[in-house]
Amino acid sequence: MRTLILAAGQGTRLRPYTEDRPKCMVALAGVPLLHRQMAAMRQCGITDGITVIGGYRSGDLDTLGAGLVINPEYASTNMVRTLFCAQDQMVPGEDLVISYGDIIYEPGVFQSLLDCEAPVCLAADRKWRRLWQLRMDEPLDDAETFRMNEKGLVIELGKKPESYDQVEAQYMGLIKVRADHVQAFKDAFLALDRSRLYDGKDFDNMYMTSFIQHLIDTGWPVKACLVSNGWLEVDTAEELEAYSEMAADGRLDSYCKLSS
Repeated sequence: MRTLILAAGQGTRLRPYTEDRPKCMVALAGVPLLHRQMAAMRQCGITDGITVIGGYRSGDLDTLGAGLVINPEYASTNMVRTLFCAQDQMVPGEDLVISYGDIIYEPGVFQSLLDCEAPVCLAADRKWRRLWQLRMDEPLDDAETFRMNEKGLVIELGKKPESYDQVEAQYMGLIKVRADHVQAFKDAFLALDRSRLYDGKDFDNMYMTSFIQHLIDTGWPVKACLVSNGWLEVDTAEELEAYSEMAADGRLDSYCKLSS
């Protein structure tokens, strides 16, 4: 198995905590987000084959011995381009896991993704609204669509929802590509039209959800790996501070138990 952690972004909404370090190195309850992710991976038996893809302040990354690839154009590109900076680490015949660098998750959430046998699996939180209510007054304001068919295959994600009915779960930023589809996954990226817009963004700045939607639209079966909380996204300074306070008095455990 190969695991890629996307950690190139500047984390502007987490300032001042990201003024002197990458977003994934910001500490939640005393431990960097990246290290909490890797602790959860270790508890699931993943101790090698991990590569961090850095960019902003990459010299301040502590990868705990994992590999490091740099996106030198991190300031002008988005996640998909960052991901494919490490395409040499996408090995046909080996499962590929992709994780955003600004999330943490319990080992059970990660294991659920590993156990998913579909060609592409997306971890998604069906109890997302409970978590989003910690983050904002109106959860729908920052949610994205996530719609499934009767087989649990994702048919739409990443759009602006008009109602809660369009958000059957919340995509977490955690993906698995099955070993026998890794080469086709790489080929799908290489075949993209560089001149078109993807959900209003040019090729260099397309969202990961736009790329996944492209796979779905071209016939890829993308399975929702559904969980009920057990993870956090840390996007703003206010969220980090609130989560840290909740961790100190035990209130965070019902949302996500921290691995360290």
